[in-house]
Amino acid sequence: MEEKRIMHYCNSDKILLVGEGDFSFSLSLARAFGSAVNMVATSLDSRESLVLKYGSASSNLSELEVLGCTIFHNVDVENMCQHHYLKNNGFDRIIFNFPHAGFILREIDEMQIQLHRGLVSGFLKSAKEMVYYGGEIHISHKTAHPYSKWDIKGLAKNEELVFIEEVDFQQSDYPGYINKRGSGFHCDQSFPIGNSSTFKFKT
Repeated sequence: MEEKRIMHYCNSDKILLVGEGDFSFSLSLARAFGSAVNMVATSLDSRESLVLKYGSASSNLSELEVLGCTIFHNVDVENMCQHHYLKNNGFDRIIFNFPHAGFILREIDEMQIQLHRGLVSGFLKSAKEMVYYGGEIHISHKTAHPYSKWDIKGLAKNEELVFIEEVDFQQSDYPGYINKRGSGFHCDQSFPIGNSSTFKFKT
């Protein structure tokens, strides 16, 4: 297989993407690779809900399937290691972009921050059971206040994961990727990511 890369990812990697919105990030990788046979992409929403929420979801999912991507819906990142398919598979890269626990309170409210931290902790706890030895868990997120208070590196340390590096996340590095708000009346709208990073961890 000819090696093809996009940023931190290679077509020879077995890649799990979780918490996908309209699946445009997964599709960006698949297009760069020319295939998605080594990719598994998941969403918390059902397929029916995705099609209602996102104008591009149906076409993105169809193209991913043509490219060979394995797709699952109704996957909760906090217990995904118990999923009937995922629990029997390991991955070189596990990717969660812009995790969000939902718009319940204001982003600056401490209780909202704790909800976000709980989501990230649950993801990390589950992901470390699924990543191959030598593989990596990636979380991309905003780094300005109040998002800095999530302390993603600290959460990973609590799960006994090893911090590898933090690198700038640029949306333009992933052609076709459009981040989504994901819930509420404006769920299909994107949001400014500002200063964002990809945090990389290993077991």
